[in-house]
Amino acid sequence: MKKLLFSILLLHTSYNALLAQSYVPERQEKIMKVAAKVPVHAYSFNLKDVQILDGPFKKAQDADVAYLSLLEPDRLLADFREHSGLKAKAKRYGGWESSGLAGHSLGHYLSACAMHYAASGDKRFLDKVNYMVSELAECQQHRKTGYIGAIPSEDSIWQLVSEGHIRSRGFDLNGGWSPWYTVHKIMAGLLDAYIYCNNQQALDVEKGMADWTEKIVGHLPDSLVQKMLLCEYGGMNEALVNTYALTGEKKYLDLSYRFHDRRVLDSLALQQDVLPGKHSNTQIPKVIGCIRRYELTGADKDSIIGRFFWNTVTQHHSYAPGGNSNYEYLGPPDQLNDYLTENTMETCNTYNMLKLTRHLFALQPAANLMDFYERALYNHILSSQNHESGMMCYFVPLRMGTRKEFSDSFHTFTCCVGSGMENHVKYGESIYFEGTDGSLYVNLFIASRLNWQQKGITLEQQTKLPAGDKVAFTVTAKKPVAFALRIRKPRWVQEGMQLTVNGKPQAITPGEDGYITINRTWKTGDKVALTLPMDVYTEAMPDNPGRVALFYGPVVLAGQLGNKEPDPVTGIPVLVTAEKDANKWLRTDDPQSLVFHTSNIGQPADVTLVPFNTIQNEYYSVYWDAFTPDGWKSQQAKYEAEKKKQQEIESRTVDALRIAEMQPERDHNFTTSDKTTTGEEHGKKWRAVWDDGYMQFTMKVNPEKENSLQCTYWGMDNRYCKFDILIDGVQVGTDDLNKYKASKFYDVVYPIPVELTKGKQTVTVKLQARKDNHVGPVYGTVRMMQQP
Repeated sequence: MKKLLFSILLLHTSYNALLAQSYVPERQEKIMKVAAKVPVHAYSFNLKDVQILDGPFKKAQDADVAYLSLLEPDRLLADFREHSGLKAKAKRYGGWESSGLAGHSLGHYLSACAMHYAASGDKRFLDKVNYMVSELAECQQHRKTGYIGAIPSEDSIWQLVSEGHIRSRGFDLNGGWSPWYTVHKIMAGLLDAYIYCNNQQALDVEKGMADWTEKIVGHLPDSLVQKMLLCEYGGMNEALVNTYALTGEKKYLDLSYRFHDRRVLDSLALQQDVLPGKHSNTQIPKVIGCIRRYELTGADKDSIIGRFFWNTVTQHHSYAPGGNSNYEYLGPPDQLNDYLTENTMETCNTYNMLKLTRHLFALQPAANLMDFYERALYNHILSSQNHESGMMCYFVPLRMGTRKEFSDSFHTFTCCVGSGMENHVKYGESIYFEGTDGSLYVNLFIASRLNWQQKGITLEQQTKLPAGDKVAFTVTAKKPVAFALRIRKPRWVQEGMQLTVNGKPQAITPGEDGYITINRTWKTGDKVALTLPMDVYTEAMPDNPGRVALFYGPVVLAGQLGNKEPDPVTGIPVLVTAEKDANKWLRTDDPQSLVFHTSNIGQPADVTLVPFNTIQNEYYSVYWDAFTPDGWKSQQAKYEAEKKKQQEIESRTVDALRIAEMQPERDHNFTTSDKTTTGEEHGKKWRAVWDDGYMQFTMKVNPEKENSLQCTYWGMDNRYCKFDILIDGVQVGTDDLNKYKASKFYDVVYPIPVELTKGKQTVTVKLQARKDNHVGPVYGTVRMMQQP
């Protein structure tokens, strides 16, 4: 959370993500009034039909359910009631629930409780859903407009929008923080309450919000609406499309087109990659809305948007674990090497990419879609949770020598806490799909039990994959029934894959879709056995073949680097070997333990690796620099040069202030304006001030020589961070941090005229923000240095 607070308050970078309920067609779903207008080739099973059995996914699910049980609906409802003129029944939660995005967590919580009730039948969660819906209905009745919300200053925000007054810098709309985000999440949660819990009141309340939406934007000219859509608006188009499908009222389909960002979506329809520099998860929900609309209308443009976007993100903008974005933004295609930070792989992005993948699979089943789904599920979603406490990661960091930062129970409530509530209760949603031809797709190898009601079949899957290469399916049938069983041949499987039915070997011949098909009449007791040989293999950065991630079967391996942060230059082991086969790099005493060790190739020491999704609080690396012996000699020379450079800096340092540390700041008479915050990222502490603020401190100087001030900044999206540098009240420089774009540290030196230090032992340094701007973050050590 500390890495987010600064930018939240600045509103110059949106640390949010807009998320949506995402209905994927089911064969016998009677709740939808509007059926798909295009061929659907595979149907999703309802969550109630799939039970997760013992294994890592069950453990994650149980931890999430324990957290959902801990949360109190009345605390999430507090601002909704107060804003409706009712008395709150409990104190609101902290974090984002006490900020500009108040109310969004309730939508996620509604969805998560509804999904878990569908998956488990646990009436406690049905009761929670019904209670929250009734409370929201009461709030809606008191407001008398159809709207319900908890956003600060929401009435004035929406009044201005309705009047055609639109102000936005990308993530703020008329002074509110992405307000359509919260509207969308509430609508999505209500839709889930109706779909999964059959709560008619939920649909009624949601329709009220949709009708209110029409009143706010329906009369505005498209030019103003497009200006409004510069502000992140989430999946409003998808929520409205699903409202149309559930009600049959075309006005909601028409309204969905009001939330069509022409600037981005029309470019994607022309198959232009306009994603570099774009906020990743601003785009994904829009695209989900397009592909859902394609299902209901057959509009080819929406189909092209969905497919092109998925291909572009998964093939050109994703890291080895399946996640994407750095500081929530997408960079140039196939350029990831310089974008390994604490702020890689926002979890909400992958939450939404999996939703998009499910839609695409329903339309055209293919193994490559589920290869991505598996990779992202095992290595990002499962890795984003603390499996003991159930807490979630906002970012899953990939900086070498980093560690995860998990949320807390009641004082975080970021967007990824919200999506995390949902992530771990719906693991059963894509393990199996039903083909329109009556076949059964087995997409994921996760211990589970499918109740295929239409066929009168129960299929139980037992596996410990990847802690073992065996997968076994057992059929229980009310009566013998014929169908084709389609099993995905995973991209990572090695030679020697075996398939038997009741002990008899079967041919392994995948079709064009990448699935192995077994056609037969199935009866109780039939058994299908798979052997899926796994091996260690590498995947290189697209722009650096010498930087690799290690995999074992479906899982990314991460190196355990202990409980103390390693030195960023010399403390991260590198791999030195002339051998290209990664299986000769690693050894293990027992493959089922999933503990691997490098064997005499690690420098300065060998390293132990385990599946990334088992890493919890220790420091780790996912990517490794690999050198040949000759290449390592050159690298050692670079290390020595870096050490020499640091030694030279130390020798020239007259004074040093370790920023954001209590005693060093006291020693330097540090003062700052009221609105300041500190944090720690990339191995260094930082401090920043906002709202035209300043930071000021005294530093020693050499009165006989020319002095210079050195400050350190991290390159990222730093809009509205322009400030002056003053020495004893005299301006010696101005900086604008937004010009530093690469994900690395910038040591910036500001020369000080000799006349400002001559005859002095100390000077006062002041960093003063320009109007409507901010100072910093300033990282690490601020130095006063003398010229040689």
